Amino acid sequence: MIRLDREGDVFVLTMAAGENRWNTTFVRAFDVALDEVEASTGPAALVTVSEDVKFFSNGLDLEWLSAAGDHPGGDRSAFGPEVMALFARMITFPIPTVCALNGHAFGAGLMIALCHDVRIMREDRGYLCANEVELGMTIPEPELALFRHKMPMDAFFQTVQLARRWTGVDALAAGIVQAVADKDTVLSASVEKAQGLAHLGTNRETFAWMKEHIYGENAAINGLHGPAYMLRNPSMYADRPAAVVARP
Repeated sequence: MIRLDREGDVFVLTMAAGENRWNTTFVRAFDVALDEVEASTGPAALVTVSEDVKFFSNGLDLEWLSAAGDHPGGDRSAFGPEVMALFARMITFPIPTVCALNGHAFGAGLMIALCHDVRIMREDRGYLCANEVELGMTIPEPELALFRHKMPMDAFFQTVQLARRWTGVDALAAGIVQAVADKDTVLSASVEKAQGLAHLGTNRETFAWMKEHIYGENAAINGLHGPAYMLRNPSMYADRPAAVVARP
């Protein structure tokens, strides 16, 4: 489901669950891999990639959510708080993080991508999209805060309000990703970028402090709370309309 390898100072976390849809089991496996990375010492950086060349992550595991009884996806009641906590952990992770977007990233897949420090996207195939509004769903405020901190305003509006699907080239022009590469080099380019940043991960306390003060409680950017704080405390932002199933 999650595989962790190391190339020099770079940890490569490979999501290997098909379309990499998010359920509680997937969240917990991801978290365990991060534990191993965080337990390391010295220069380090993290690259996240998908084993599937079509999907980086296809969002929430809807089949698991709607299934009756026990399911390999795990405890449904635990999912909301745990996935939000994982996103908060990633956005404040104490070493540099690079996302190798080698396929489509929808919904929660886009969220985890935005939680990385740097994004390198495949230029010839794949979309980034948050299409909740097309499904008759609102986007939680912690997720909106994440998108707003990680995207220029126009790209943010087109993403969350107009459900725009971004190609790699368009995402680069909009400032959502920092580079594009072809299908054969997106991972190697990400590892190379991570290796160049790994020295910043030597002092974990300093690197984490900076991220926490950008994205956490009383974040320096907006003077109140950043997305990491909101993701850790989603119950504070639960006052929104109930989801409505979109009609065909």
